[in-house]
Amino acid sequence: MANRKAAKKTAAKNSSTRKYSPESGVSVAREVEAMKEGKLRSGSGQIVTNPKQAIAIGLSEARRAGEKVPAAPER
Repeated sequence: MANRKAAKKTAAKNSSTRKYSPESGVSVAREVEAMKEGKLRSGSGQIVTNPKQAIAIGLSEARRAGEKVPAAPER
């Protein structure tokens, strides 16, 4: 039992198990802050007011920059 808990802790700390890189979090935080200031715009030029959309824009920029981010869901 103790070995399983230790193995889970080790796996959680291992950087290869991270889904998102720390740099992608910085990108998302920057976009959310711009949204709160009213400066973030979507591709069509509309002001972004939805936090989920701001997060999506931040993740998209992180993907373009080559950071470790899971692939976007298919529609």
